Parts: sequence; structure tokens; C-alpha cells
Amino acid sequence: MSEIYGQAHRFFQGNFGTTDMATRLEEVIIKAEFDDADVAFVESRDMFFLSTVDHVGRPTVSYKGGDVGFVRVVDSTTLAFPSYDGNGMFYSMGNLHQNPSVGILFIDFEVPHRMRLQGKASIVDDDPLLQEYSEADLIVRVSLEQTWVNCPRYIHRYKKLQTSKYVPKPDVETPHAVWKRIDAVQDVLPEKDQGKAAISGGELTFEEYVELQRKGDA
Repeated sequence: MSEIYGQAHRFFQGNFGTTDMATRLEEVIIKAEFDDADVAFVESRDMFFLSTVDHVGRPTVSYKGGDVGFVRVVDSTTLAFPSYDGNGMFYSMGNLHQNPSVGILFIDFEVPHRMRLQGKASIVDDDPLLQEYSEADLIVRVSLEQTWVNCPRYIHRYKKLQTSKYVPKPDVETPHAVWKRIDAVQDVLPEKDQGKAAISGGELTFEEYVELQRKGDA
């Protein structure tokens, strides 16, 4: 009995003559634990894509970024990553809180190389790792179900130009997010962000913000 394929997968595999190949790939590449190569790859990443499912069953994908090593392999079946300040929607965190099923895709665009995994996420308010991540709101731990390395054939090669200045760092003041200067949100910002627009360049109209965003200045 397959652990990752259902009837729909087998339907297409049968139509295209790949059933035996798909079965062999499951036998060869699907793992339930991280090996040393997996750990090295995961902890060398500064971004990944996070797939979650919302309260009505809709899938969504989010980009998560940080410094190299912001994702940690805690043990052979668990990884952890921080949730930093965002737009206040807590969309990914809310999804994981009510449906722990998660998919993660790690990509190296320069080599290229990619690795995917599926697991179950948990969020604990007082996770001890919070002390090790500057400005993290929460820590997400993912219990691994399956992981495997994907063929990189269609990955376009890109080079990283610059690390985001908004990634929190110890003993460095993180710049105020530009979108938090929009005039229409000033009265609903959390207390920690009240009044910061005035000392961060002044308020912006939504149209001004969109123009900055189009230029890559937001």
C-alpha cells in the first residue's frame, strides 16, 4: 500500500505508463527522517515556501525568509522556524493552528537543487527557541512525515542580490515596514507601531505606497 499515492495519482500514472516508475521512486527517494545531507541543505537556506490549508479547506502558499540558518533541524524528524512580524493577518499561523498539515519546499536557485517535505506543525507560545530568534512572535515546529529530493530540471538559475534589511538581527534596529506608514491604517496599528510613521519618513497614501512598491522601494 502506497504512503503517498492515492487513486487519483495512480489514474494519471496509469494513463502515462509511469506506475512502475512512480512506485520505484517512492521506494527509493521517500524518507521519514532527515539525513546529514538534508540537515546541511535545510540549514543553509534563507527562504522557503510554506503550504497550509485554511478554515474552509482552501490551500495557500506563503514565502518565508530570514537569515541563513533561520530554519533549524532540531532532530532527525523535527524542524523549527520562527514567525516574524508580518501584516497582522497571521494567515499561515492561523491555518496551522486549526489544521496542522503542512507542506514545505526548499530551493537553491543557484545550484539548482530542491527538497520538499510534508508534516504536522505545532505552535507553542513559550517555545524555548523564542529566546534564540530576535523579534520572533512564535516558533513553529514541524514533525516530519515524508521528505524527498526533487529533480531540479525546470528550476531557473538565479543569483541572490541582497538580504532583506527587514530580517531581524540581534542588537540591530529593524526598519519600520513601509506599509505601516499608510495613512489608512494608522488608527488600527498595534500599540508597538503607533507613532512610528512620523519618525520613519511620514505617512503615505495608499497610492503612494503602491507606486513605491512598483519601483521596488517598499
